[in-house]
Amino acid sequence: MAKRALDIGVSTAGLVAISPILAYTSYKIKKEDGGPIFFKQKRSGLNDEVFEMYKFRSMKVDNQVIGTHSDKSSDPYEDWNGRVPDDFVFKSASGHNPNITESGAFIRKYSIDELPQFFNVLKGEMSIVGPRPEIIQITAHYDKEQKRRLETKPGITGWAQVNGRSDMNHGKKIEYDLWYVENENFFLDIKILWLTLVQVIRGKGSV
Repeated sequence: MAKRALDIGVSTAGLVAISPILAYTSYKIKKEDGGPIFFKQKRSGLNDEVFEMYKFRSMKVDNQVIGTHSDKSSDPYEDWNGRVPDDFVFKSASGHNPNITESGAFIRKYSIDELPQFFNVLKGEMSIVGPRPEIIQITAHYDKEQKRRLETKPGITGWAQVNGRSDMNHGKKIEYDLWYVENENFFLDIKILWLTLVQVIRGKGSV
């Protein structure tokens, strides 16, 4: 109950406080190329229930990240044989991606693209703090141990994010996420929120 109260309180206050940022970001994205403002993608939630996660669109139209496959034959991870490899990295923190828009590069650097997820929190699909929601094409290959990270609601930020973020491979991220699942408590969430704020101010890339 305390965690849900924290989620509702922080999300509501946050949305009010950042409403000018939300409005200006929406304007910039729409003005840049006329495409949709938001990017919606299916992710695995609590107990592997699928939901649509919201983000500000940061990539050119028709160049979004993998996550829309519906045909098993198009699964880029089908050779994993029932376990996501520990050395897998979903995206790189370095290098220039030509598909990222000009405004997208800025909002990614300061994690502004993640702000619409406050609406997912209010809907009860996510929490402020928890393991980051993974795309369903990856969770489909989880083994029994990896599935344990789905035993709590996914979060906007989490223990893995404040301990490494974009330069972290999947094995290390699972290690941090499982530690959080086993030690989850209200005061740990407060600590993670504070550490997240520090990293956002520094402009460190997110996972």
